[in-house]
Amino acid sequence: MTRSTYHILSKARSGKVFSNRIKPTISRFHICPPHTCIKTLPFLNDLAGSTPFSAMPSSVSNHYASLLKLCSQPNKQSHLKKLHCLILKTINPIDTFLYNTLIASYSNAALPEHARRVFDQIPQPNLFSRNAVLSAYSKSGCLSEMEQMFDSMPERDCVSWNSLVSGFAGHGSPKKAVEAYRAMLREAQAAPNRITFSTMLIFSSARSSSDLGRQIHCQIIKYGFERYVFVGSPLVDMYSKVGLLGEARQVFEWMEEKNLVVYNTMITGLLRCGMVEDSKQLFREMSERDSISWTTMVTGLTQNGLELEALGFFRDMRAQDVGIDQYTFGSVLTACGGLSALEQGKQVHAYIIRTHYDNNVFVGSALVDMYSKCRSVRLAELVFRRMAFKNIVSWTAMLVGYGQNGCSEEAMQIFCEMQRNGIEPDDFTLGSVISSCANLASLEEGAQFHCQALVSGLISFITVSNAIVTLYGKCGSIEDSHRLFNEMQIRDQVSWTALVSGYAQFGKAKETIELFEKMLIEGVNPDGITFIGVLSACSRAGLVEKGYSYFNSMVEDHGITPIADHYTCMIDLLSRAGRLKETEDFIKQMPCHPDAIGWATLLSSCRVHGNMELGKWAAENLLELDPQSPASYVLLSNMYAARGKWDEVAQLRRGMKDRRVRKEPGCSWIKYKNKVYIFSADDQSHPYLERIYAELEKLHLKMVEEGYKPDMSSVLHDVGEAEKMNMLSHHSEKLAIAFGLIFIPRELPIRVVKNLRVCGDCHNATKFISKIVDREILVRDAVRFHKFSNGVCSCGDFW
Repeated sequence: MTRSTYHILSKARSGKVFSNRIKPTISRFHICPPHTCIKTLPFLNDLAGSTPFSAMPSSVSNHYASLLKLCSQPNKQSHLKKLHCLILKTINPIDTFLYNTLIASYSNAALPEHARRVFDQIPQPNLFSRNAVLSAYSKSGCLSEMEQMFDSMPERDCVSWNSLVSGFAGHGSPKKAVEAYRAMLREAQAAPNRITFSTMLIFSSARSSSDLGRQIHCQIIKYGFERYVFVGSPLVDMYSKVGLLGEARQVFEWMEEKNLVVYNTMITGLLRCGMVEDSKQLFREMSERDSISWTTMVTGLTQNGLELEALGFFRDMRAQDVGIDQYTFGSVLTACGGLSALEQGKQVHAYIIRTHYDNNVFVGSALVDMYSKCRSVRLAELVFRRMAFKNIVSWTAMLVGYGQNGCSEEAMQIFCEMQRNGIEPDDFTLGSVISSCANLASLEEGAQFHCQALVSGLISFITVSNAIVTLYGKCGSIEDSHRLFNEMQIRDQVSWTALVSGYAQFGKAKETIELFEKMLIEGVNPDGITFIGVLSACSRAGLVEKGYSYFNSMVEDHGITPIADHYTCMIDLLSRAGRLKETEDFIKQMPCHPDAIGWATLLSSCRVHGNMELGKWAAENLLELDPQSPASYVLLSNMYAARGKWDEVAQLRRGMKDRRVRKEPGCSWIKYKNKVYIFSADDQSHPYLERIYAELEKLHLKMVEEGYKPDMSSVLHDVGEAEKMNMLSHHSEKLAIAFGLIFIPRELPIRVVKNLRVCGDCHNATKFISKIVDREILVRDAVRFHKFSNGVCSCGDFW
């Protein structure tokens, strides 16, 4: 340490460096006491030892300016304040240069109020001082203060105007941004420069405004900036983002000098527009490539559904020893998830650990997403729990992963845990947890999340509104679903599809078709999921010709290629209506064989209509596709049982036992006071068993008086009539309904969920019960919703 440095620092410690005439007021900056400054800034001693102070004030100012630049970051705000304290203690008076550096440092550290306080202390501020404060307001989004500062400036230059334009463009004032830019063009003393044009091009691409982008391009040519790389790169990006790839290519070709940034931008644009081969060709033409070039290819190929090629590029990238960062790992993990390539994903995970990226929150979130998509939700959970730091993306990835793997209850629990950790949900997170509620048909929790959406203002996001529309539809409150749909300011394809599917699941074919036709009139194009809803509605209402018409329209008018679900709907449409020969012909004309659900649908209809020959054909194909599926055994067994062929039934059951195929036991559940009560057929373990069976006995007597006759064909066991009667009266959904009648308040509907299709006898019995007790009963089975009221079901007895 030099003598002059030691002299200044020793005076700083003693407080003797200030004159008696002027002493700065430190307290209003809310910074630390002077005596702690040097101790809390250890890098000062190192820097002071390597770069000696001069006794001249200008040298001291330059030295402090260098230190200030080291602290000019949002994560070093405390260091910056302490260094400012030291400056106040060691220099008096402070020159304008150092004041300006302080303002700029506070601006870069996202402390606009402190920047303004420093500005107010300057005896004679210059243009740089005012621009520094203006920049601080611009970067922080303090738009009103920014405008006031700009209007008060006695002179302005290009930097002043750029700060104004950038502030408006970057903080939600597009109209003012364009007005400021136009005013700048009229200002003779402040011609736009490359910063101006780059800002406006980025603004245009963010707004997807091709018209504004073209105007900016014309002005770029007028001012002679068309060949500048700094302007050319955002120009290429703007044109590609608005879909004008021809113009993007022209700009790219016109540029005399192209650097890596321009090449990477052009490749990104080509991949964004699906021009994969062109992007590969341009990639091969590059004389040099960096990590961004490779990562761009991996990301673009993944986004275009070419995950295998993306993995190939990643392997080549490693072979060429190119540096891999968090974005590369994020893209390659997305590719693994898209392929459900668990083994490759594990290999990438191992490489992440070796390169010490396992503690990176971005990479950790991508790992959670990858394992979830590979159906390894427990591995995803393990990664999530080991993350040292989690952000909203991490929590959302885990929540969505639970939902994708059918763990809806865990999804709701992780959402509550997230909130307990002080993380507020965004629109995507809230929409995801509402979707999990919908999958559970959990109306109470769903209604609470609806309230949260209203209070937080997230209801204005279409993702949240669509999720709530779906929630009420899946919970049987189709009227509430439609009401919320009508309240939405903006509706997209998902909004319409959610409501169409809700009505279809309720079996309200007329309302479904009317809504679908209105959707077409509104100019909203349906997608494949919309048509699944419409076709299923036609199927459940027996509208065969209408269903055929919509199927043909989907292919011919809307250009949608049918998938397995569409063909299954058509199989259901024809076979449910008893047109089994047409169903067989339709299957034989299909370009592909039905999936397991399609064959099971046909087999179920063969059981209902008693077509043993076609049922065997369906069962054989189903067994070939999925030998461990119990559906083929159960449905074929039921067909034999209905005809009294008990030997064949026994043979099938032996086959199930030999192959270790287990039939899913039927159960029903009902929610009361935030607790789920589950019932199985002839349940003997429930704590309220006696009251439930007494209620059923009382109901049975009244039902018989009203004309109820048990449907013995629903009992597919070789037992006597009395035993059959007993088995029918103790089906799980009847037990759940009796529990609801005992405990659910009369003014509320009874909501029951069943994991299998409701049998014919239970369906008929529930109609009688709804009339006798004058209650609304909603039963959601594996196929659809049934709303029973006053002896009538919403499905019209066609399910």
